[in-house]
Amino acid sequence: MAKLYFRHGAMDSAKTMNLLAVAHNYRKQGKRVVLLKPQLDDRFGRGRIASRSGLEADADMLVSADTVFELDRFRDVDCVLVDEAQFLAPAIIDQLRMMSLLLDMPVICYGLRTDFRTESFPGARRLMELADSIEEVKVTCQFCGRKAVFNLRMVDGRAVVEGEQIVLGDAQYAPVCGRHYIDRVGIAGLRRLGMTMPAGIEEG
Repeated sequence: MAKLYFRHGAMDSAKTMNLLAVAHNYRKQGKRVVLLKPQLDDRFGRGRIASRSGLEADADMLVSADTVFELDRFRDVDCVLVDEAQFLAPAIIDQLRMMSLLLDMPVICYGLRTDFRTESFPGARRLMELADSIEEVKVTCQFCGRKAVFNLRMVDGRAVVEGEQIVLGDAQYAPVCGRHYIDRVGIAGLRRLGMTMPAGIEEG
């Protein structure tokens, strides 16, 4: 039975490159793949799915919060691949879940699990609730060899914890481990995030 997959990873974990490699492998076998991406993500041009490694492809469909999928359009499809799935509305994730079940077709979603404040994106949260398979695409911390699990948003070289959840194009991000997230954000930043500190920890 086909599944709904959520493959998540911190920034720079080659999620999009993985997606494009999967698409290539399907097509090499003569199978039909549909590539989806959120309409709001226009960083590489409208309708383009691009990896920082240089691999690119055209999206077959741009998805907005009010998109309604027509099942007939997907009946001869072998796999649906979704880029930047964290930006999708929960209702879209619900539709992808039903599509995988009704058409017995794998739907593989790639995206971030949490934002720069360590909070879930709505689309990622729904995927964590509904996906049959949750897999981590791993990358090491930018500052050490540990596994990166968080995403720092950097402004003028400094980590920030305030601002809109989605900022495309202008913001810089770094994949980091838990220790370096705390080191870069600082105790004051963690308190602004509403995190409860153990007794004895000083502002810094």
